[in-house]
Amino acid sequence: MKIDGQLESKLKELRLTGMLQTLPIRIKQAEESNSGYQDFLMTLIEDEYERRQSGRLLKRLRQAGFEEEKTLEGFDFSFNPQIPVKKIKQLANCLYIENKENIFLLGPVGVGKSHIAQALGHIACRMGYDVLYTKATKMFRYLNGGRADNSWEIRIKRHTVTDLLIIDDFGLTHLEQQQQLDLMEIVEDRHGRASTIIASQLPVSNWYDVIPEETIADAILDRLVHVSYRIELKGESLRKKR
Repeated sequence: MKIDGQLESKLKELRLTGMLQTLPIRIKQAEESNSGYQDFLMTLIEDEYERRQSGRLLKRLRQAGFEEEKTLEGFDFSFNPQIPVKKIKQLANCLYIENKENIFLLGPVGVGKSHIAQALGHIACRMGYDVLYTKATKMFRYLNGGRADNSWEIRIKRHTVTDLLIIDDFGLTHLEQQQQLDLMEIVEDRHGRASTIIASQLPVSNWYDVIPEETIADAILDRLVHVSYRIELKGESLRKKR
């Protein structure tokens, strides 16, 4: 069915492209089923709503900065029987974000920390939360670059205001003084206000090795550990097995 030109123009002007795309199909369905005006209108509104929700999700996923599209549905839990599947899947309800709680994903290389971290972030995006994913070294390099052009406050705010911050590969190198202070700033601002996921090969007890200033390490860990879930992944590397 061809849509009336004036109607098409008005729908475009109002940016109701979801309705515009499905209108011919919905008119035909309404005629065949003899549905009422209210049902017809509700169906069109649902089409528009779904289009906008889909657009918002794509925007959140793009802004999150994931390296790849990783999902829990796409994770092979069977490769490692030591992975706490039930505990991980329970976090998919995102209540930890509502409760401003943190998650530690700990374990050796190749056991799935990055995949699970990004998968939890993907679920959060689907549920309407703003997410930011970053490798620790990239985060510190990005923040340090802000000191050169006076954009440090804007850059660090990006890490403090998001609903869920995911810091991957934390603890690969010792933190310099300024990096420790930057991390402290982020953790302090997010404490009690937003959730953080940190993936690391190091047990939390060893973080003092990478945060040399003991008082700063104490402050960071006190705020992160206070309300957190700790998931320890053990077993053989999936990459080696492949």
